[in-house]
Amino acid sequence: MKKYFAIFAIVLFVTFAKAQTAGEALEVAKATLKAHGGEKLAQIKNLALKGTADVTVPGTTITMPAGFAMVTSGEKYRLDIQAPGLNFSQISDGVNTTSSMGGGAVVPPLNRVGLYLLPRIAEEGYVVTALSDKFKKKKGFRITSPEGFYSDFIVDEKTSRVKEYESSYDVGGRTISTAVSIEKYREVDGMLINEKFSQRIDLGQASAYANFNAKDISVNSEVSADLFTIKQ
Repeated sequence: MKKYFAIFAIVLFVTFAKAQTAGEALEVAKATLKAHGGEKLAQIKNLALKGTADVTVPGTTITMPAGFAMVTSGEKYRLDIQAPGLNFSQISDGVNTTSSMGGGAVVPPLNRVGLYLLPRIAEEGYVVTALSDKFKKKKGFRITSPEGFYSDFIVDEKTSRVKEYESSYDVGGRTISTAVSIEKYREVDGMLINEKFSQRIDLGQASAYANFNAKDISVNSEVSADLFTIKQ
């Protein structure tokens, strides 16, 4: 009898510990959202970043200067990167996504990974859980989107600001991962927006790297609907 009671106690403890871990992860996520602007960030309508970047050509060590622009508006987004010999665009009209490299999303869908997920932690379909075992010694949490795309957020112990995150998403049956490290934030209207950050995108056989420096950051400015039009 004592043996069965001991087994039951162990199972109960493990189950409770897992639930407690998930609950703690949600509390960390809430504190992180608050540190980044809280309700203001949750109610953001449009966000636009424009600046310079150093881009590494996939499969090489060649780095070239580039210009970039990222614009999000609800479920719509657009990313443009321009450099000598490179004119890349990825556009989502809220339903469909297209890339100038062909097919759907090649770089991470801006509205489904990273800091764009933070304001959605209370929305149906977005699940907050503990970090993967890879980051078990660090403070943070994971957010998974309704499509199954996930981002692991590592946050600062003292400030609750996101220091880095890793994401995984699916493109046509192939899994692509990305990692972002944030060097500097800019406070805009009470919100913390990425100003300097580096990104790695694993494309399977090769990886692409970029260091971004946002010169212009605008929040809730008027955005032309034409930006998100996918040309047939």
